[in-house]
Order: sequence, then C-alpha cells, then structure tokens
Amino acid sequence: MLVWISHSEGRELLGPLPAGITVEVAPDGRALPGDPSGVEFWVPPFDPAARRPELLSRMTGLRVIQLLSAGADGWIGVVPPGVALCDARGVHDAPVAEWVLGATIGSLRRFPQFARAREWASARYVPTPELTGARVLLVGAGSIGAAIERRMAPFDVKITKVARTARPAEGVRDVTALPDLLPHADVVVLLVPLTAGTRGLVDAAFLAAMPDGALLVNAARGPVVDTGALVAELSSGRLSAALDVTDPEPLPPDHPLWDLPNVFLTPHTGGAVDGFPARAYAAAGDQLRRYAAGEPLINLVGPEGY
Repeated sequence: MLVWISHSEGRELLGPLPAGITVEVAPDGRALPGDPSGVEFWVPPFDPAARRPELLSRMTGLRVIQLLSAGADGWIGVVPPGVALCDARGVHDAPVAEWVLGATIGSLRRFPQFARAREWASARYVPTPELTGARVLLVGAGSIGAAIERRMAPFDVKITKVARTARPAEGVRDVTALPDLLPHADVVVLLVPLTAGTRGLVDAAFLAAMPDGALLVNAARGPVVDTGALVAELSSGRLSAALDVTDPEPLPPDHPLWDLPNVFLTPHTGGAVDGFPARAYAAAGDQLRRYAAGEPLINLVGPEGY
C-alpha cells in the first residue's frame, strides 16, 4: 500500500506500521514524489493547492483522505466518490481550547488595549470584566467544546451548550434555542464546523441579541460570522470580539477589523503549536493501522461536512 504524507518527520511519528506499507512525502501537493495513481491513503497538507481537482483526478487508486485539520469544509464537494474523508477530530482539542481560554481572558481583562496604551497613569486601576463567574455559551458541543468546558471549570463559569442536535442527557440544547440563550451570555464561543447550515449563523440578529458588553469568540471558521454585521456592531462599541478566523481570510491589511480597539485578532493560529505534528501523525498512524487491518475508520466526514 502506498501512503503519502505531508511532513518528513511524520514517517516516524506515524508509529509502527504493518508490512507492505510504503510511506512517501508529498509536502505541498505540487512536488510529487511519484505517480499519484498508486496512492491509496493520503495525509494532505493544509495548503489548499494540495486538493486541486486535477491532482485528485489523477489519484485513481485513492481510498482514504486523512486530514490534519479538524475542519473539513474545504473538501466538501471535492472528494471523488468512493473515497473516505476523515478529519482530525481530537488532535486540536487542547491547543484550540488553550487559545479560547487565553483569548477570552485577554479580551475580558483588556490586555490588548492596555498593551497599546503605552501610558500607565490613565489605565491604572481601571476595572475590567472577568471570566470568573461569567455566563459562557458554547455554540458547538463536540470534543473541542468539552476541552474548553474542562479548562474553564476552575473559573466558576456557568456554561450553556448548543449543538446542531439536542443531547438532553449531556445538557446540550439545539440551535433553535439560541434566541432565548444569547441575551443571557457574557461570552459566546463559536466552535461549529462550516456547513451550509452554519454559514452566516452569526448575523445582525444574532449579534443584536447579545447583551451589552458581551464578548464573541470565534474559534470556528470565518464565514460562520457575517463580517459586515460584526464590524457594524463592534464599531458601536457595544460588543467586543476575539477572532482567530475571519472572512475574508487572510484579512487584508486595510480591513476595519484591524483598527477596532475592542477586537483581539490572531491569524488562524489556534491549532498551531509545537506539539501538533506528534498528535496529528499519531492519529493518522492509528487510522492507517485501522485501515490496513480492515477495521472501520473513525472521524468519517459526511456529505454535509460533519
């Protein structure tokens, strides 16, 4: 079986593999190590060029695409019939939860504003909101949401969870409850995948339902939020936002989001940590061994992107 991966260090990080498996490195989807028609299991890079339709059309023996990302939105409608698409669910739980916690605390305590002030006296002893005791609404209740919930627990927050489908036994309500829940949330954290149903979920009505002084944290995908509506609401100063993703992305240097003082921006770095390769390729290795043994694959992505 021929396997293509995206990072040379991934060879060892995959762990022990059964006999008969050949691993080659295709780092960017352009400099190919050989004939793509023989590839059966592919771990593509993040680079969108790697999923060019012309390359996939040449991968006639492909049976499994194992992503390194938790989101699969860029692959929906691109993967050929008969090819299993699997995401990296679980790999990014810890780093994204860490980013959400850090961005939430930093935004509430106004670290970016204080850092930009460059003047001590006017900012000294200025009270800020706090995470302790806050009402936090998680929009998306998967494994990343669970990781965030665990990390926020020591701050005595009150967490409410919403997902596409209600799970009463886990205290998860469905998205139809959002209009009732948003007015009571100090912090709203977006964790949903980008699908037809979540694109533009956070529109003007969603934002208007959030109470004065609330914080929107987007660790999902940029198009989940209507950027025009967000800029309008943030420009009023009524809300603040911590954004790791935007629409468009990359965010142009002259975009108004850069200049709003109540916005904390990072360039889609939530999962970019030193431990990523080891976690990602350990998961890919487990999946590869599962496939080689004829066992059911995990983290399969359906036609809707989840």
